[in-house]
Amino acid sequence: MRPQHWRRCLISGLATLLAATAAGCSSRTATHDGVRAIGVENQYADVISQIAGPYAHVTAIEKSPSTDPHEYEASPAIAREIAGADLIVENGLGYDSWVDKIIAASPRPRRRVIEVRRVLGLPADTANPHLWYDPKTMPAVAKAVAAALAAIEPARRDYFIANERKLAASLAPWKRMLADFAQSHGRTPVAVTEPVANDMLEAAGCDILTPRGLQVAIMNGSDPSPQDVAAQQALLSGHRVKVLVYNRQVANPLTQSFLDLARKNGIPIVGVYEIMPTPGYDYQAWMRAETEALIRAVTLGVSTTTLESAGSRR
Repeated sequence: MRPQHWRRCLISGLATLLAATAAGCSSRTATHDGVRAIGVENQYADVISQIAGPYAHVTAIEKSPSTDPHEYEASPAIAREIAGADLIVENGLGYDSWVDKIIAASPRPRRRVIEVRRVLGLPADTANPHLWYDPKTMPAVAKAVAAALAAIEPARRDYFIANERKLAASLAPWKRMLADFAQSHGRTPVAVTEPVANDMLEAAGCDILTPRGLQVAIMNGSDPSPQDVAAQQALLSGHRVKVLVYNRQVANPLTQSFLDLARKNGIPIVGVYEIMPTPGYDYQAWMRAETEALIRAVTLGVSTTTLESAGSRR
């Protein structure tokens, strides 16, 4: 996603640095001072925290909801933290592939690495990497996290499994919201700028009318075809969609033109996030808030451009 070749040199340099210091990092075991865990994206870090409770020190690497996570740059300090981790959860599908070289350069016998793409059994060429918007994702991730923590700290296995079940149960209200919307407002036509929340929209029964080529081009930072741009404009100017869902972490003149066109034509806008907004949200509350914003847009014509101003008309 939005590949930048110059970053390969940076990651290679960080990997070389870590190869020289990995032995020192690997001397510490998890049982001495608790599990050191990393969720590369903060939504995964939040799930680790919910499963591990006080028995892990959990760090999120990508945690800013106001920047483009596709353009993240790892620092030496972050690389050292990754090198010392006992448990790492990464998304996969190229979304956070920069972390793999750092992991490879700092092997730890007890470390567990969970790649969400593999947990879900998805092929490596899966087009949409924003896996956390799929209601099936986090229950599977939670189960994998509980198993990994139990392998690292076997004495606390029952505690981790109980928390995993609690998290899975806590997602039921969100799933009911999606099912109820699909039953009441199934086949609602929507436009999007990127496929960020497509899995959630599909679970809610929406019809995504934006050309796939335009979605992928914007996601990858390339220029969509003029035909796809014209098709998107026609959806908005022709009032053929009930809502425009856009990735608020990626702004450029093209996406801004779609927002302006939606406003001009009275089409409500819903801004969605790639990284969980904090403070104030855990994963469950975040997903419910995004779904509530969709419901308000379709049923009340209310725009929600940021969760901090949920319900405000913009």
